Amino acid sequence: MTLSSNICTNDQENRSLSMGKMAFIKFKKNKLAIVGAVVLTLLVLFAVFAPLLSSYKIDDIDLYNISVEPSAEHILGTDEIGRDVFTRLIYGGRVSLGVGIFATLIQVFIGTVLGALAGYYGGIVDSVIMRIVDVIMCFPFFMIAVTIAAVIGPSVWNLIIIIAMLSWTSIARIVRAEVLALKEREFIEASRALGMNNYEVILKHILPNILSPILVSATLSIANSILTESALSFLGMGVRPPQPSWGNMLTAAQSMNTLKYEWWLWIPPGLMIFLTVLSINFLGDGLRDALDPKEKV
Repeated sequence: MTLSSNICTNDQENRSLSMGKMAFIKFKKNKLAIVGAVVLTLLVLFAVFAPLLSSYKIDDIDLYNISVEPSAEHILGTDEIGRDVFTRLIYGGRVSLGVGIFATLIQVFIGTVLGALAGYYGGIVDSVIMRIVDVIMCFPFFMIAVTIAAVIGPSVWNLIIIIAMLSWTSIARIVRAEVLALKEREFIEASRALGMNNYEVILKHILPNILSPILVSATLSIANSILTESALSFLGMGVRPPQPSWGNMLTAAQSMNTLKYEWWLWIPPGLMIFLTVLSINFLGDGLRDALDPKEKV
């Protein structure tokens, strides 16, 4: 069999594969994406099954073991008031991951709806929505986030709302650009000719075709939301004690004595943030390559 016939055979096989199967095959070939998915899955499982992994509660105080090093009784030691660090770490994962996921879901919904409306209708609708996007993006994120948190008060749900309300603009711009490229295509014109209204065209034909960039953007937004939660909680404007999060656990690192002699108070939460964000970035890069139709199997 000649080289040209081999190439033709491979092309025919690739065409016969569905888009989902091709994406899955390309994703499996990306080792970093697989590692990211596995690590992220393990972190989520640790957070979900936290009550089964520790016999302590997040606010249990052991006055006989204050700021002790890791031991058989406390595998990651205790903090300055005798609370088990491992317990707070895995329960803190629930908060940090939950903030990242729920804030991303809200911002993806807002960004997708407004971006689709702006791109599809154009004109005054596009101008109004994009001017709102420009105004929000002009302000420094952390300054506005800290100001709003100081006004409405720091809490988990307030933090989710703050992150979502200030972060949907990037997704809206991506969706708008994709819709602008799609709305003049032949199959969209055919849908209108068949009598579909604008709502049906957007929902049934445009959104399914821009799902890939939305999915990739959402994946990376989770990482940004977790970093934002950590930063705001570190500044005291996020999750409030005694509720643990990886961000507010890092506040112990402000003490020079802790940095030098009590590494178990700040290295574990810092490592969890690092591993989570790195894994999500690997996963997002893998999804971007897998869902790119220009990438070969």
